[in-house]
Amino acid sequence: MAMQKGCISIDTENIFPIIKKWLYSDKDIFIRELISNGCDAISKYKRLVSLGEVKQSEDEKYKITVSVSKKNKTIKFDDNGIGMTAEEVDKYINQVAFSGAEDFFNKYKDKMEDTDIIGHFGLGFYSAFMVSDKVEIDTLSFKEGAEAVRWISEGTTEYEITPSDTRTTRGTTITLFLAEDSEEFLDEYHVRSIINKYCSFLPVEIYLEDEDKEVKENEEKVEEKPLNDTNPLWLKSPKDCTDEEYKEFYKKVFNVFDEPLFWIHLNVDYPFNLKGILYFPKLNNEFELVEGKVKLYNNQVFVADNIKEVIPEFLLLLKGVIDCPDLPLNVSRSFLQNDRDVSKISKHIVKKVADKLKSLCKNNREEYEKFWDDIQIFIKFGCLKDESFYDKVKDYILYKDINGKYITLTDYLESAKEKHENKVFYVNNVDQQSQYVKLFKDYDLNAVVLDSTIDNNFISFIEYKEMGIKFKRIDSDLSDVLKDKDNEENKEDDEKIISLFKDIIGDRVEKYLVESLKNEETPAMILVSEESRRMMEMQSRFAGIDFGMNLKEEKTLVINNNNPLVKKLVSLKDNENKKEEINVICNQIVDLALLANKELNAEEVEEIAVFEIRTVERVGIQDTNQGAQN
Repeated sequence: MAMQKGCISIDTENIFPIIKKWLYSDKDIFIRELISNGCDAISKYKRLVSLGEVKQSEDEKYKITVSVSKKNKTIKFDDNGIGMTAEEVDKYINQVAFSGAEDFFNKYKDKMEDTDIIGHFGLGFYSAFMVSDKVEIDTLSFKEGAEAVRWISEGTTEYEITPSDTRTTRGTTITLFLAEDSEEFLDEYHVRSIINKYCSFLPVEIYLEDEDKEVKENEEKVEEKPLNDTNPLWLKSPKDCTDEEYKEFYKKVFNVFDEPLFWIHLNVDYPFNLKGILYFPKLNNEFELVEGKVKLYNNQVFVADNIKEVIPEFLLLLKGVIDCPDLPLNVSRSFLQNDRDVSKISKHIVKKVADKLKSLCKNNREEYEKFWDDIQIFIKFGCLKDESFYDKVKDYILYKDINGKYITLTDYLESAKEKHENKVFYVNNVDQQSQYVKLFKDYDLNAVVLDSTIDNNFISFIEYKEMGIKFKRIDSDLSDVLKDKDNEENKEDDEKIISLFKDIIGDRVEKYLVESLKNEETPAMILVSEESRRMMEMQSRFAGIDFGMNLKEEKTLVINNNNPLVKKLVSLKDNENKKEEINVICNQIVDLALLANKELNAEEVEEIAVFEIRTVERVGIQDTNQGAQN
């Protein structure tokens, strides 16, 4: 074969600068592309074997070998795939407009299934020039009588094709002579990490060699071990996978030691091809709720982490792998956003997650309840981000009540409808609101615990979705619920109590109520209007925004006329000698009620301290409780 020189058939002389700068976002992508091309070449050859076009030797082992040499400043990619003739090199390498896949497909399309891997040998190859001053291809076609060919280009549109004296077996070797600014790819460990990143699950075994390493005489050859897993778990049928395999795969892929809570194995062939495994990780606390890692693959080739256009944003809190051959390896985000198939894939993944939650809740409720505290934030976030997800899982959202039991919203509303229809009372701090929890239990009332940071938004979302239902914190306006119907005091006596406290306490609270609480030990409680508290929380979230009003929590002091101390205060109301002691005790009752209601900020603590100091200054240090008894 005579030497051939020429120019690559392209539309512009400037293709190489474009390739180096804009074709790929990550410089290391060339390793993925060249290994993928080798994998495609092997897949094509294996397909010809399966079609009876060529005969395969019994001991045939398909593999791709990557070799680095610091001495020669080269990195090589060697495969034993289909190889190329001189004519094919000219067509598929020199004429960028042709990928080779179309020609291959047309020749054998009558014998092939739609889902077969075709691959391409086009632009992906040119990523080699991102890092190289010169690229050589040595290739020998599988065709009988074919001659080995060498193609050389130094990063311009000029090339030469000559006979090759290095390739004696079927396949292709691509040698990159690395540019000075890309010599980091001569480091074996760096190349190994890139292969692990992009090619961990390619269907052809991949090996890495250091060409400079001398093999000593009589040294035993260590059995080669591939860097990749050629048959990843997601390709297996779910019925053929054990729990231990799922757990081990999770630990290996995400380099973690803990076990996942549970997982979803995706296995779809129609109307699109989609396989994968999504894991629900265990969270030690909600502050660990950070973006997880869902790896997207195309035919086992890694594309990217956390592609929001394919995988719904709320699912990115999970860990997992998604393999979708219907998506191209290199594609713009704008394409993904506007592609109908991508939208269908995204919706299908959401449906499968919802189906899994439904199945767990219905068929394995005990386990589901164990998982709930770990997965509730993920599910609530998903509902907030995607209303269709909420519509699918709303009957499987659990709420833990003040007795530690897990119930649905329907369960709660049904059991409480005779006492407070369409109201959901909740606790956002069990320890801080323990006084109110005890009170609810005294009255055989129930409340749900909503104590995560996402719950404020989730409550508003549920009120929007389920019209008529209102959430009220356990310390809000509860007079219609907590009133002891069988022990109402005389209205005149109630007015005396209110008058007593109002004269002393003044505007420290906005409203006063008297109730006959079952728990006689509690002299008073503070209730805070749900609406005013939410407005205050909104203001704090949007600090700096003027709402056009002076927002303040509306506090109601509920005084218990069953409490002995309150009764004693009323009986001493007109005793001038006890006026100062009564003043001190009333203020202390309010102080304790405020402290029991919530953790106070610095300003509120200072306000209480001022009242205490002033009253002590007036009456001197004395035993106020003893004073009240006298």
